[in-house]
Amino acid sequence: MKPPKQSESSGENQEPDFEQELQDIEAALFTVKERYNQVQSDRQKQGELQQRRRELQQHKPQSPQIKAELKQIKQQLEILEINLESQLFSWGKPFWQAVRFGGIGVIIGWILKSYAG
Repeated sequence: MKPPKQSESSGENQEPDFEQELQDIEAALFTVKERYNQVQSDRQKQGELQQRRRELQQHKPQSPQIKAELKQIKQQLEILEINLESQLFSWGKPFWQAVRFGGIGVIIGWILKSYAG
């Protein structure tokens, strides 16, 4: 049995769908690039804050100013850690879900193959 022939009008409908999907992919890629740049920036800031904290801790913090600065650094580091975790684990787009679960499927396949083979 032959599949039904598509009319020319359905071919015309596919082109806008493809363009929309391409725009969605471009937007997703832009979002990933922004997220990557933000993660890099946050990691750099985190390193700088950790270095400053080590410097302050070496001087045996006695003054209230040093203690206050250490407390502020600790709070900023906690905020950065939360931002980094949320940025790294936000898998909202279906494309990234497919990549993640596809990778898990490959790993499970390897494990099953090693047991069977």
